[in-house]
Amino acid sequence: MSLNEMDDIINDFIVEAGETLDGLDRKFLALEKSPRDATLLNDIFRSMHTIKGAAGFLGFQQMVEVSHVAEDVLNRLRKGEMVADAAIMDALLHSVDMVKRLLRNIKDKNSAQENIEPITNALKAVLAHAPHKAQDAAKPSVATPSDAKESQEATLRDKETSLRVDIERLDAVLNLAGELVLSRNRLLRLGSKVHESRLDDALSSQLGEALASLDLVTSDLQLAVMKMRMQPIAKVFNRFPRMVRDLARQHNKEIELVVTGQETELDKTVIEEIGDPLVHLIRNAVDHGMEETGERASKGKPRTGTIRLSASQEGRNILVSVSDDGRGMDPSLIKRSAMDKGLISAGEAEALSAREALNLIFIPGFSTAKKVSNLSGRGVGMDVVKTNISRINGSIGIESEPGKGTKIEFRLPLTLAIIQALTVEVNGEVYGIPLSTVVENIRIRTDEIKTVNGKEVIHLRNRVFPVMRLGSLVSASEVQRDSAWKYIVIAGIGERSFGLLVDKLNGQEEIVMKSMGEYLKGTEGIAGACITGDGNVILILDVAGLLEALARTYAY
Repeated sequence: MSLNEMDDIINDFIVEAGETLDGLDRKFLALEKSPRDATLLNDIFRSMHTIKGAAGFLGFQQMVEVSHVAEDVLNRLRKGEMVADAAIMDALLHSVDMVKRLLRNIKDKNSAQENIEPITNALKAVLAHAPHKAQDAAKPSVATPSDAKESQEATLRDKETSLRVDIERLDAVLNLAGELVLSRNRLLRLGSKVHESRLDDALSSQLGEALASLDLVTSDLQLAVMKMRMQPIAKVFNRFPRMVRDLARQHNKEIELVVTGQETELDKTVIEEIGDPLVHLIRNAVDHGMEETGERASKGKPRTGTIRLSASQEGRNILVSVSDDGRGMDPSLIKRSAMDKGLISAGEAEALSAREALNLIFIPGFSTAKKVSNLSGRGVGMDVVKTNISRINGSIGIESEPGKGTKIEFRLPLTLAIIQALTVEVNGEVYGIPLSTVVENIRIRTDEIKTVNGKEVIHLRNRVFPVMRLGSLVSASEVQRDSAWKYIVIAGIGERSFGLLVDKLNGQEEIVMKSMGEYLKGTEGIAGACITGDGNVILILDVAGLLEALARTYAY
């Protein structure tokens, strides 16, 4: 066997073992609730046996040792010689953690050796306290190379309909599809001009048909490439049942995690970005949001608290929410805490609605609250969560009722590469605004913009929005237009919205957003650039960055 062939086998093992281990976490948690489920026990046993056999064939001895002892425990369980209790489950889950760590070492090719004795000794202690000794004949032996070969042949048969592709190749195809979208947009624009010119009706008609076909094929190709990059959100969700179980045990709380919508698919890049924010939200819900068992009972609540993690698709967006039936948050206490920290004045606190007060937890610095407080610790690091979600053009909404619970929801784009944008014009220049951040557009007269405390605002349906003049933002001096009419784009993220004053609305367009490169990277208020259908380069506005700039000006 050549070196390249062995590398391929090891890479396949890394992927397959990783998927198996992710599934084991879920299966062990299900086993904890149904310790005598024979079907589940056999399934878990087979999974551990498969890992051990492949590891033995490839010479990963430490992995063989850990999985072998874990397999012995599982064999006792499935034969009914033991029943899984909390201590046994802890030992088995720790063995899975160790196998994951060993697999990570194999993937990193660091040749690191782990101290596996505490894990193997804990498993052996479980075996030593078993009421019966397992018969030698019942003990599975270390798999021989032939076992591994059979397993690999079965795997190859299962994978005949799939092909593993390096993500860099998919990125390259996606970039090419993006360039094709740009060319399609430009051709459609040119075709429209040819049709309007009526130079040759027959030629114009044929061109229109060809462009319609190109438009359809390009859209289908774009969709197909995007689907190739899509992954079920279960890839992120699967880590949380185990995390909630461990945290609940640490804090002596009874908590059930209910997960729905794990089959919902998202672009790989978005999947990678939401993991850490979700970890933070769920940890906060367990650590601080959920009452202890006695406290819940005294309030007439079920002894077991419930955290719900869900995902669903709504148009071109994915909604991901974390909700709990815990303490909830009191807006008045949040205001008081923010005032105590000097984040807002008493007057500003008085003007905030209950819903607006909840958003104070996203202000940097709010996390300096005491570790244990009536605010449920929800402010800890929430500014980081918001920053991470804003970076992928997502938004955050929050609902909470004291004593009833809290719900925090992310609204995320399906993909980051090709997006819908509203193009606007100011001072003769065109800019793009991600459509996911646009609430509505209105036409106003200039005199409808009012000034309050030296700041421009607009009153719309019983709500006051701060106004930002895009012309002043992008140019030292705003060009004054003769037209009496202006346009306001109401844009926002979550509950925070503002009005962006522009000269013209050009319409909606599908764009391929490109980074600004190192020179302009990080420019506040600018998310990237794109080429429009007429071949011009325009800047894409970063609504999250504009909101931050507005907050400094308006204390907003």
